[in-house]
Amino acid sequence: MQSPVPPKPSPRREKHFHEARNDPYQARVKLADPTVCPGCNAVHTAGRWHWGDRPDNARPHLCPACQRIKDKVPAGIVLLRGEDLATHRDELLNLARHQEALEKSDHPLNRILAIVKRPDEIEITTTDIHLPRRIGDALHHAHKGELDLTYADEEYFLRVSWTR
Repeated sequence: MQSPVPPKPSPRREKHFHEARNDPYQARVKLADPTVCPGCNAVHTAGRWHWGDRPDNARPHLCPACQRIKDKVPAGIVLLRGEDLATHRDELLNLARHQEALEKSDHPLNRILAIVKRPDEIEITTTDIHLPRRIGDALHHAHKGELDLTYADEEYFLRVSWTR
């Protein structure tokens, strides 16, 4: 009797990340229900931020995304480089903004913080680590090229580099 063939290892080894422990912008104390962010009007109930109607008895508290935007401290960076920037700059930026809109509709804390356009690169900073990954995957799917993901070891941070 032959032993079963072991599965091939995945070419992508994802790092497991403990967000609540490593994100300095994550609340360390339980917020009172309901809470509303005065910056974006996201509502916090049952332990999570979501979009919804503002309850009359809501307490104000800046959400982690608005706090990061205020402090100008990104949790993720997407760097776009290569020859395609000159001819496809608007298309690439529209793809990134579209991914933000899709992500933000369900997750109010996942937003683009800033877009900096330079002659040889575009830098997109974000308020979380999930949106840069989503943008990078979408760029790679639509335009191929090289995609590199670098998670920081001890902090809540992701650097995505896409080149074509």
